[in-house]
Amino acid sequence: MGEPRRGLSRRALLTSGSVGAAGVVVGAAGASAAAHEPPAADPGLRTVPFRGTHQAGVVTPPQDHGVLVAYDLLDGVDADALRRLFAIWTDDVERLTAGRAGLADTEPELALRPSGLTVTLAVGPGAVEAAGVDVPSWLGPLPDFTVDRLEGRWSEGDLLLQICSDDELVVSHALRLLTKEARTFTTVRWVQRGFRGPLGRDRTPRNLMGQVDGTANPRPADHDALVWRSSTTTPEGPAWLDGGTTMVVRRIRMELDTWDEIDRTARERTIGRRLDDGRPLTGGRLEDDPDLDAVDANGLEVIDPFAHVRRARTDDRRQRILRRPYNYDDPPPPGELTDAGLVFVSFQADLEAQFVPLQRRLAELDLLNQWTTPIGSAVFAVLPGARRGEQLGQSLLT
Repeated sequence: MGEPRRGLSRRALLTSGSVGAAGVVVGAAGASAAAHEPPAADPGLRTVPFRGTHQAGVVTPPQDHGVLVAYDLLDGVDADALRRLFAIWTDDVERLTAGRAGLADTEPELALRPSGLTVTLAVGPGAVEAAGVDVPSWLGPLPDFTVDRLEGRWSEGDLLLQICSDDELVVSHALRLLTKEARTFTTVRWVQRGFRGPLGRDRTPRNLMGQVDGTANPRPADHDALVWRSSTTTPEGPAWLDGGTTMVVRRIRMELDTWDEIDRTARERTIGRRLDDGRPLTGGRLEDDPDLDAVDANGLEVIDPFAHVRRARTDDRRQRILRRPYNYDDPPPPGELTDAGLVFVSFQADLEAQFVPLQRRLAELDLLNQWTTPIGSAVFAVLPGARRGEQLGQSLLT
C-alpha cells in the first residue's frame, strides 16, 4: 500500500493509526440518524443528523439525487487500515452533512449547502474478511434467479458508499472527496448514479415506466421489526451488525422501447395498479393493499394472476422490505435508443427471510419480467450508526 498524502498534520495523524476510535471525532449524540431537522427557510441549508444509533440514508426520506459507489480493497488492507479509512470517512462525512468542508477539501465552497446530504457506509464480504471476523453466510452473491443476466461491471464489491442529496452538485462533490480520501486503501469497482421524480404532493416518486414507486414500503412503526437488525429481529447475529441492516443493490434494465408498444390498459394489468395515481386496480387509496380476491362482472380476477403486485405480495407480513430506488438514464450504446432503468436499493433486517422469498416469486412468473432485466447485483451489510465519540465501523473493528 502507498503512503497517505503528507502536508496536513491532522490528516497524517488520522492515517497514522495512532488515534483511538473514541478520540477521532466529537459531536452530539442522537437517538436516530434518520430523522430530518425542521426544514430551513433555504432548502440548500437543510441538514440530516449524522450521529445516532442508525446511519442516515436508510429510513431517511429519499433525496432527489443519489450515487452508489462500490470499492475493492487493495492488497494488504487489514483491520488497522480499515480503521484508519473509516476514521477519515467518519470525520469527512460528519463535516459534509453539516455543511462544512472536509479536512482536505480542495473545493470547500461546494460543501456549504448540503441540501439534505446523507452518506451511508456498507461493507461486503471482502471488508469483513479484512476486519478479521467471520463473514455471515448471507453476505455474498444472491441465489441464482432465472431472470438475471448479471454483468460483473455492476456487481459485488468490498465497500459501498451511498451518497444522496437534493442537489446533484453536492452528491458529485462528496463522491469525489470521499473517493480521493480512500485511494490509498481502495480502487473504484463501479459507480451508479440515479435520480427520482417527478414528485407529487406526497413526495411519492415515479420510475421511468411511469409507475408510482415504493407504495408498499413498511410504515415507520414497523422499521424496528423489518429494517433494523437487533438481538430481537436477528438473534443469530452477528453482534457487530446490531443497529445496522442488510442492503441489496440491483441494476435493472428497463426495455422502454418495447414497453412503449403496449397500451395503457395492458400496462396497468401488468402492474396491477392505475398509472395516473398508483391506486390498486381494485380501488381504495394509494397506500391500501390491493384486494387480490376481487373479480369483475365476468367473474375474472381484477388483478391478473401474474401481475407484479400479486407476485410481490404474501400473507407473511414479515416478508416486507424497504425500497429506496433511483432511476438511471445513461447514453445508449451505438444502434440502441435507450439505456435506462432502475438502480433498485432495498433494506431489510433479514435478507434470507425477507428479500430472497420475494425475489424468487417475482423471478418465477411476473408479467413485468418481459420488460425488465437485472444486470447487476450486490449484497452489503450497512454498519450501525456512529454515536458520540464513535467512528463508523467501530463495532466491526473492535
